[in-house]
Amino acid sequence: MSGTDKSKAGLSLDGPIVILVEPQLGENIGMAARAMGNFALSRLRIVNPRDGWPNIAAQRAAAGADHILERVELFDTVEQAVADLDLLFATTARAHDQAKPVVGPEAAVAEISGHVATGGKAGIMFGRERWGLTNEEVGLSNRIITFPVNPGFASLNLAQAVLLIGYEWFKLMTSGELPHGMPERSERASQHQMQAFFNNLVRELDRVEFLRPAEKRDTMLVNLRNIFSRMEPTKQDMHTLHGVIMAIAEGRKGPAKGGVLDGEQATRLRALLAEHG
Repeated sequence: MSGTDKSKAGLSLDGPIVILVEPQLGENIGMAARAMGNFALSRLRIVNPRDGWPNIAAQRAAAGADHILERVELFDTVEQAVADLDLLFATTARAHDQAKPVVGPEAAVAEISGHVATGGKAGIMFGRERWGLTNEEVGLSNRIITFPVNPGFASLNLAQAVLLIGYEWFKLMTSGELPHGMPERSERASQHQMQAFFNNLVRELDRVEFLRPAEKRDTMLVNLRNIFSRMEPTKQDMHTLHGVIMAIAEGRKGPAKGGVLDGEQATRLRALLAEHG
């Protein structure tokens, strides 16, 4: 989805390190970096990427997350990539039958937040596109992260898994604050303004005999008034609606400005143009 505002400074949050273990496709690395950028995760480690590094396909797929790719740390083994971490999570869709806590992404980022705040260093491992992490690699972790997904179709794309973690992390760190909201509306219309508009509306409806039969007129007027009351219109709304009613009324009474010329008018215009060359 487009929408990056280059006039605004991006946030920099001291979050978990993302570790991609033997990723096979450069495109997936780039899309993972893009997901990290969306949610202010900046530290990416890659273990033994199949197609080497740097990778042009990753750069193309990163869609502007070059600052993350430029700082990538490369490692030959998982053990080397996690050696300096004191809280390690392994993401997996499969049960590895290991005696360690299994948590969802929301609980994981809550623990990471407290750990990082006290000076700890946390990381999250993501496995290969085809078969994920091995039992031995999961065995290195302190916790397992799994996602609440359809059990009959549980496999996530690598970048999607990173994005889900990033989303929960950013939501926690920013208290779920949205980047923008509804523009501020003008002041609410006063009862006097509402009544003036309604009087004009009723006058025009009477001219076209809309409020019939006579015995239902009062009920119809109450229903009409309630339509506009439920809208809670602003002063600007009332100006606009008033203009609409007046435009319809004036358009019915005479020829609209800027309309198509009739035959006589067209003849006069042609004569005038011919006279002035």
